[in-house]
Amino acid sequence: MFTGIITDIGKVTEIEERGDTRFRIATRYDADGIALGASIACSGACLTVIGKGRSDAQTCWFDVEASGETLAHTKLGSWRVGSRINLERALKAGDELGGHIVSGHVDGVGSLLSSVPEGDSWRLTFRAPAEMMAYIAPKGSITIDGISLTVNEVGDDTFGVNIIPHTQSETTLGDLTNGDPVNLEIDMLARYVARQVAALAGNNA
Repeated sequence: MFTGIITDIGKVTEIEERGDTRFRIATRYDADGIALGASIACSGACLTVIGKGRSDAQTCWFDVEASGETLAHTKLGSWRVGSRINLERALKAGDELGGHIVSGHVDGVGSLLSSVPEGDSWRLTFRAPAEMMAYIAPKGSITIDGISLTVNEVGDDTFGVNIIPHTQSETTLGDLTNGDPVNLEIDMLARYVARQVAALAGNNA
């Protein structure tokens, strides 16, 4: 589990096709503190560490693999050498829950429609897959490329969020241009509430 609070921006340094796709990601995380088999959220997708090492005194790296299924249902298929990605280590007991509960299971891929300055902040509007829109509500939470954000407004197939300068500089949201894909994960609470409502509706039919 994760919180949607980004703690590093990694960079893809190698991509290797060997049945599945293996990515090497440079990071400021200390490789000595990363266990093989550990989970790291990479732009919102929970991936398993299968290798790790140190490039130099300041930079370490870890390897992850993504199956064809993962590449087809996330934005990982668009990663290239040099791609910057949001990173978050798995939540540990006693850690501060600064965002919201995030599973690291991507529900769909959306795209940026517009980015408009509002004071010192930015208003970002995204298009989301139709099947996700029922779970996106104003003032609710959503995870975009691994970042916990609050929804401001919702349209038929779009939603908007505001990001402050800190979020823009400390995540990859500032890298996005119109049309770029983003990994989306709906709020876990919204998912279960919708399931309960559907079950109640079925029982009352």
